[in-house]
Amino acid sequence: MPSFLKALNSQVGRKVMTGITGVGLMFFLIGHLLGNLTIFGSPEAFNIYTKKLESLGPLLYLIEAGLAFFFLYHTILGISIWRNKKKARPGGYKKYQSKGGASHQSLASKSMIYTGIIIFVFLIIHLITFKFGATETVMLEGEQARDLRALVLDKFQNPLYTFGYTFVLLLFIFHLSHGFWSAFTSLGMKHGDFSKKMQMAAYAFGIILMVGFIFIPLYIYFTGGQGSLIAY
Repeated sequence: MPSFLKALNSQVGRKVMTGITGVGLMFFLIGHLLGNLTIFGSPEAFNIYTKKLESLGPLLYLIEAGLAFFFLYHTILGISIWRNKKKARPGGYKKYQSKGGASHQSLASKSMIYTGIIIFVFLIIHLITFKFGATETVMLEGEQARDLRALVLDKFQNPLYTFGYTFVLLLFIFHLSHGFWSAFTSLGMKHGDFSKKMQMAAYAFGIILMVGFIFIPLYIYFTGGQGSLIAY
């Protein structure tokens, strides 16, 4: 056990765990986007979706606790890896050079720590706004439920929130695309042409996912919440 913990706490071990937690968070984002897109379903669809989540009761708290652990652990690992790199070369490099072929250094890879911190702050604001924000109630299936749909439509007609949300999600594309590729290379999937394909897939994944998230606030804002895709 001590040797396992030592390996886990090494720089390589931390990178592997960052990859594992990162992949877990990617699956969560896919599910979260699919749920968010129900805002374009029937007038009740989004609130039914959120009500079903809340009806999970203790199971939902367990899932949320697991997500919080994954995210915090991922964040702590990322900061730890960055600090260790800074200690190893406090002056930095004037020029990046790779000994084993083309370098994978990019704006996304160099800014991971900064985009990660911005995303962390954004998620706290996001949770305060939507999970804990005050809402009206609506009748669903004979029971009262939070009208989160109305809250979403209201918030995304505020230009500060809409464009702030969009800006952070654009940063998310950089973070997620490099994180996707880095996660799989950390898990030992870095092999020649396959690595290049994974890198392309990572960028495609990041762009497609974030376009899906960004479309929601921008569509609501520019249609005043009255667009043809939003049913009433």
